[in-house]
Amino acid sequence: MKKADIAPFFAVLKATNPQPQTELEFTNLFELLAAVLLSAQATDVGVNKATRRLFAVANSPQKILALGLPALTEHIRTIGLFRTKAKNLYETCRLLVERHGGQVPRTREALEALPGVGRKTANVVLNVAFGEPTMAVDTHIFRVGNRTGLAPGKNPLQVELKLLDRVPAEYAVDAHHWLILHGRYVCTARSPRCTECAVAHYCDSRPRAPTRPQNSL
Repeated sequence: MKKADIAPFFAVLKATNPQPQTELEFTNLFELLAAVLLSAQATDVGVNKATRRLFAVANSPQKILALGLPALTEHIRTIGLFRTKAKNLYETCRLLVERHGGQVPRTREALEALPGVGRKTANVVLNVAFGEPTMAVDTHIFRVGNRTGLAPGKNPLQVELKLLDRVPAEYAVDAHHWLILHGRYVCTARSPRCTECAVAHYCDSRPRAPTRPQNSL
């Protein structure tokens, strides 16, 4: 994707969805952190199904600790890797209480020091909770970044750094939501919906019209 096409690309995405939001359900910052932690290698739909049950009985670090690890594990057993995630979430709650007064920290270093919280999870929390222009590169953003030519890279960090460099400042806060949703519903892994894509004109992989064969002499 040419540099001159990047701003128009995001202008179109903004026009179609002026205020993009995460599809994870939460009502406070701890619920957001917990939901994102649980979402690794899982769908938002599946996470929401489990957290509706969990947050109804425990939606703070203190309440999770009071609930206990066995009960926490049972509440999220429908999510992939639920045993490991339950242990990480439980330990994260302990550290939130011991180190941060039960509050979600707002620095990358403090977030990434929590069990089960990697760079992508920290980026989501920093963006959604605190409005920072981070790029949480999941499988959808990785695919869209490479397929469109917006931010090609061999791994998520390379794509993230390219996005941070190339996305215009006025679109930076919402960019990762637009890209995730675009990858989830339009620029899908299999059979991307190119003919319905509002930004296909700017995409490096847009379908080309077949060339007309020359008449033979």
